[in-house]
Amino acid sequence: MTGMQADSDNTEPAEDLVGVPDGFERLWTPHRMAYVKGERPSKDAGEGCPFCAAPHKSDAEGLIVHRGEHCYVVLNLFPYNPGHLLIVPYRHVAAYIDLDDDETAEFTAFTKQAVRALKASSNPAGFNIGMNQGDVAGAGVAAHLHQHIVPRWGGDMNFLPIIGQTKALPVLLEDVRAQLSDVWESAC
Repeated sequence: MTGMQADSDNTEPAEDLVGVPDGFERLWTPHRMAYVKGERPSKDAGEGCPFCAAPHKSDAEGLIVHRGEHCYVVLNLFPYNPGHLLIVPYRHVAAYIDLDDDETAEFTAFTKQAVRALKASSNPAGFNIGMNQGDVAGAGVAAHLHQHIVPRWGGDMNFLPIIGQTKALPVLLEDVRAQLSDVWESAC
């Protein structure tokens, strides 16, 4: 054993236990490591901003649920719950007060339509709706305004986010995007 001996009370050295089943299930989410490490996208408009880049991709590749004239609706790449949507203006602005009247109207209309579409596709019991403006307010991409719409169900929270910094999601993003896209127009 490296630098330590097993206690005289018959405790086995840790290296003897590697690979031995221990009764725990493991949920491996290596794709979240960039988020955990705080590797945030660039604050500049263009290729470095994920919200400027997404509209240039196909809907399926960009996880886009709906496109409008001034804004679009996209699934959060790091969702809190299945169906976690973002309402995003095409224009690279940081603050809600920077939206013009047409952008504000579509931003608001898409928020309402997102709630209707989520109700139609997955029937959540409630919603968290909001914006984090600025780094100190918790915005992951502070330079490009976006509003979160998080569907909530009773019992959707467990110990994983608290002790493991992991969220278990029972549905794949592409499946959620397809479900929401299918009901979007009828959810007006």
